[in-house]
Amino acid sequence: MKVLVTGIGCVSAIGTNVNDHLLSFQEKRSGLGPVTLFPTNHTEPVAEVKLSNTVLKNKLGLPEQAVISRTALLGMLAAREAFEDADLSGVTNLRIGLISSNSTGGMDLSEHFYPEFRQDPTRGNLHDIASHDPGDSTERIARLLGLNGFRTTISTACSSAANAIMLGARLIRQGMLDIVIAGGTDALCKFTLNGFSSLLILDKMPCRPFDASRAGLNLGEGAGYLVLQSEKTSYRKTYCTLAGYANANDAFHQTASSSDGNGAYLAMKGALEKAGLSPDSIDYINAHGTGTPNNDASESAAIQRLFGNRIPPFSSTKAFTGHTLGAAGGVEAVFSVLALHHGILYPNLNFNQPIPETGLIPVTEYQTGVSIRSVLSNSFGFGGNNTSLLFRK
Repeated sequence: MKVLVTGIGCVSAIGTNVNDHLLSFQEKRSGLGPVTLFPTNHTEPVAEVKLSNTVLKNKLGLPEQAVISRTALLGMLAAREAFEDADLSGVTNLRIGLISSNSTGGMDLSEHFYPEFRQDPTRGNLHDIASHDPGDSTERIARLLGLNGFRTTISTACSSAANAIMLGARLIRQGMLDIVIAGGTDALCKFTLNGFSSLLILDKMPCRPFDASRAGLNLGEGAGYLVLQSEKTSYRKTYCTLAGYANANDAFHQTASSSDGNGAYLAMKGALEKAGLSPDSIDYINAHGTGTPNNDASESAAIQRLFGNRIPPFSSTKAFTGHTLGAAGGVEAVFSVLALHHGILYPNLNFNQPIPETGLIPVTEYQTGVSIRSVLSNSFGFGGNNTSLLFRK
């Protein structure tokens, strides 16, 4: 049974809808800038969504006084766009599920609670921690869209949203659901910024994925969702199919990828096998490409190992959006679907010199009119939790 992509929705630092993102890519306009969402001593660039929580609530028709995490607000905006794009409003005769993901949950609000609570256990606004659980944003998205059926939440670090999409496809193929809205959302917060700083992997300059001088990643926030639908129930034109997917864990290290890219290699190879395709069928790879020395060397080694002398065009879009963590797999799945649908390749910003060990050169200019039939979208998380999705016309 084919799994079709019938709707997409996305919000990030370079746009609050799908069309905004296409324009930003075309203009090579990065979303990186200084932190403005909260006070901090950190000077590393981040990629913030250019909307306040108040504006997000207004866009969603929610009361301004409502206490809702930014993670949930971003997810609600992107999921609603995908839902409307697939024209699902009023559909009542099909089994619709929601699989959402994130890594920080409602930490952006929890951070407001604990300073007061630590000083005095009788103080602190409990509303600020009511949305702490990662599943809170999933429930809020379901309520916004009027979904009462199956829903669940996935949190596997930076592969979370890709795993949500993979699970959605499996449930459709097993005949358990007809339609799944799947993806992820994550908001920037002090906890995330401080945490990644402690790992010493933040770049104080705009990140440079796959460049010899790369020095770390830039954090971002956003949300991306796909509507997946069984071919038996689709009633509208589709963007593409989700033809393959795979998750592989190399169990190498808590945060680092193996030097030979075992997990990345197995994930990409598994996605190809699931789709019944050979490596030379891939026309573009939306790489994980965080800009850290470890990730880019590992992913490059895996790409060389799988594709040999025929390396397909590839690029990382994280110099545009930052690394959106649990949302990355959803945001970049939307980008991959758009690449297929419009025949475009995205530029890998800030690239100058290839990694000496591999010599791989990513796409550096925005290209249109490209013949693309298959796209791989890579999302690799801490703990070796690696996932690849394969989209095909």
